[in-house]
Amino acid sequence: MRRFEELATEGINPEHARLDELPTLELVTAMNQEDRSVADAVAAVLPEVARAVDLVVSALGNGGRLFYVGAGTSGRLGALDAAECPPTFSVSRNVVQAIIAGGPEALLHSVEAVEDSEEGGAEQITLASVSNLDIVCGLSACGSTPFVLGAMRAARERGARTIGIACNRPSEMEPLADVMITPLTGPEILSGSTRLKAGTAQKMILNMLSTAAMVRLGKVYGNLMVDVHPVSKKLADRAQRIIRVATGVSEEEARALFEESGGRPKVAIVMQKRHCTPKRAEELLARNKGFVKAALADQRP
Repeated sequence: MRRFEELATEGINPEHARLDELPTLELVTAMNQEDRSVADAVAAVLPEVARAVDLVVSALGNGGRLFYVGAGTSGRLGALDAAECPPTFSVSRNVVQAIIAGGPEALLHSVEAVEDSEEGGAEQITLASVSNLDIVCGLSACGSTPFVLGAMRAARERGARTIGIACNRPSEMEPLADVMITPLTGPEILSGSTRLKAGTAQKMILNMLSTAAMVRLGKVYGNLMVDVHPVSKKLADRAQRIIRVATGVSEEEARALFEESGGRPKVAIVMQKRHCTPKRAEELLARNKGFVKAALADQRP
């Protein structure tokens, strides 16, 4: 393991040596200026992000699952992205899962020491019954978190594909990853606090992984969230607005389509555009793997 002081993310940022002397506006302005560099760091690794998306699409398209594995901030970011997938894309909670060192308690409280156990990470992979259908994404700002390394190593032994996301190069994750994504965010404005720029970079990349994969899997029509799961008033209203935008019908007609389709915007859109029953819309969507445009163009009997 490299010494932590050798890692860029643990470095001292000389530009902000007087951080504790700044007036509040200057302090938050300095933080904002540092954050501006994160998008450029992520832009530099977009080819690797695209390769990772393709791996996720392949895994999920063949019945596999996506696991995010991390500790501390990285683990919480993975849990956040996983939690957003069911309501946004109507996928089962099993499809995108998060494994965080310390378990659910670590989502709300710091449980730091557990990240030092490679065996703990490997054990979680075993408990999740990870197989060669699945894909495991390791998250570690430093790139050397033992819990994450143990999980990635165990996943590879089980035949799963792996993605690594770290903010230092080289890192111990690299030989364990089929695709390694390394946005180089550099020293933090608050030295060593990788929940800042490094965390922001990881969040941006996770947004891309899940969203782009779901787009590629037919969960989106144009740029509309047509697989939204309307489990709240806000999401039900969003689903009806999506139906209106996609079909051009009135608010009342959209509400009727929403009800008749069982609250499923995809089905409602196909019903209206193909002038068919909910059952026929379901058949067209199933035959075309959930892609709305393909279902609308399908002229087979």
